[in-house]
Amino acid sequence: MPIAPPTPARWPALLFFCVVCLQGCSLLPRGEPDAAADAAAIPVTDSSALSAFTLEVNAPDGVRETLERHLELQRLLAAADANARELLGTLGYFAPTITVVMTDTPASSAALHAVAVTVEPGPQTRIASTRITVAERTDEDTDNRARRQERLQRNWSLQPGEPFTQSAWDSAKTDGLRQLQVRRYPTARIAQSRAEVDADTHQAALSVTYDTGPAYRFGPLVVEGSERYDPDGARRLARLPTGAFYDEAALMDTQLRLASSGYYDAVFLTLDTEGTDPQSAPVVAQVREARLQKLVFGAGLSTDSGPRLSMDHIHNQLPGVGWRAVSKLSLDRKTKLAGTEWTDLPDENGWRWFASAQGQRETTGDYEVNSARLRTGRSKSSTRIDRNYFLQYDYANSQGLNAPSSATALTLNYGWTGRYFNSTVAPTRGHGLAVELGAGTTFTPERDPFVRALLRWQAFLAAGRVQAETGGARNARVALRAEAGAVLARQAAQIPVTQLFLTGGDTTVRGYGYRAIGARTENNQLFGGRYLALASAEWQRPIVYNGALTDWESALFVDAGAVADRVGDMAPRVGVGAGVRWRSPVGPLQADLAYGVQAKQLRLHLRLGFSF
Repeated sequence: MPIAPPTPARWPALLFFCVVCLQGCSLLPRGEPDAAADAAAIPVTDSSALSAFTLEVNAPDGVRETLERHLELQRLLAAADANARELLGTLGYFAPTITVVMTDTPASSAALHAVAVTVEPGPQTRIASTRITVAERTDEDTDNRARRQERLQRNWSLQPGEPFTQSAWDSAKTDGLRQLQVRRYPTARIAQSRAEVDADTHQAALSVTYDTGPAYRFGPLVVEGSERYDPDGARRLARLPTGAFYDEAALMDTQLRLASSGYYDAVFLTLDTEGTDPQSAPVVAQVREARLQKLVFGAGLSTDSGPRLSMDHIHNQLPGVGWRAVSKLSLDRKTKLAGTEWTDLPDENGWRWFASAQGQRETTGDYEVNSARLRTGRSKSSTRIDRNYFLQYDYANSQGLNAPSSATALTLNYGWTGRYFNSTVAPTRGHGLAVELGAGTTFTPERDPFVRALLRWQAFLAAGRVQAETGGARNARVALRAEAGAVLARQAAQIPVTQLFLTGGDTTVRGYGYRAIGARTENNQLFGGRYLALASAEWQRPIVYNGALTDWESALFVDAGAVADRVGDMAPRVGVGAGVRWRSPVGPLQADLAYGVQAKQLRLHLRLGFSF
């Protein structure tokens, strides 16, 4: 096999020399001096640092914002038209005219190209019809199914004539599903949904079919995480309506009762729908128990009584009796109090025993009153109604110029409170009614029988609807309050002042000091009276700012109250004013400026939360 002779070394060396020389020639100055000067005058832009393009969208406001936010031009300019049509379709525009123009912008410092998208969206599609179907179940009778379907149709959020958008369509389907899931059918689902859009007539026909799944009933409560406290006690505290049809609100009420009992720091309830009998589905309560003992310090401020300090000691299982004890020390400008309350676990019917004792020094009218109270009885609380009956002993000793003599009394009492508000924290509609009745006798200075009654009522009534320009609406309302009380006894009977009435302050008659409205003694000293009458009317209206609803409300009010020892001596004290309300997470924060017509002075009243 012939072998090629080696290449002489001088040839590669010559080739390398030529390449180097040619590269060096490019570094020599050119023969045209003016070209070099021009090149020096033109600024050089690094094209790698510029954006590929700028985007300008010419369209109505609502459409422009959506396109600017979601248009995928950076990823694929060629698909801009289809992408824009898809986005417009979610807003209900199915026949738009779209023009996409791209121009070069070599002199721009922002981008190499400019893209202009011009959109004429055309008519927005509107709802022509909605058809809602609830899938049949063998365990449901025809009448109930028809009523449920009719209710869904009536509450459907997309009614004929309204604009069609994808978000509104999704929201309407979800809202309809929630209506089924919150009562009886926790496993309901959307079986089928369809939106048929006619781009020529700009109308949409909607249809959705719901599969309810089986109807569920509450079964037994299963407590998980219980170590220190008896699980059977938890079931009695929870008061789960076993055997009733599933209701999400009832489940949340059960959870709230457990969480507020004081025995648990955290409670979470779920309905077990996996492999269980729908007619007796267990409710699983996952709990984290509270400590056996707890010390709680508190501080507050009130325009009625000034700064307040408090200390609570809680024992969840008293040795020997197993009751829960809450002992309290409280100090403010008007009141110094020490007390304790013991409470048993409820029985199977929801009734529980309780006992309490307290000692107090309080400014009552023009006197300082040292008092003591002992109470024992039974109570029962349900979702809306609280009831109690108890035996009570009262001692009161007034101190001051020409103070009435000390008095003691023993009474048998019954109380009933019904709360029918739409919210226990910040109600906007509904009413509440409370009745207290007591009968007994004084022991000192003489024995005299007497009867005491107190009636309280409050209601919220709708008074027009406030509509915001940006959407959303909330009702204005009128809040009404009334209170009446009477102590019936012979005129000379010495009733403990703690059983008599005083009014005035943040929660009663604004424009007057705390409990500054009462009866007068023979020496014109302010004192508790035997008869009480109080009424209040307040107009509350949501505040709209910059076209949008806020969490603030304005209020105008008039309060009137009277206290006397004789019905004929009742002379109303009137307060008028205005205020603002802020809807905080823990209830309304209220600030009111009130003028006491008879007192002839302005007062600021602050209050947090709602109670009845």
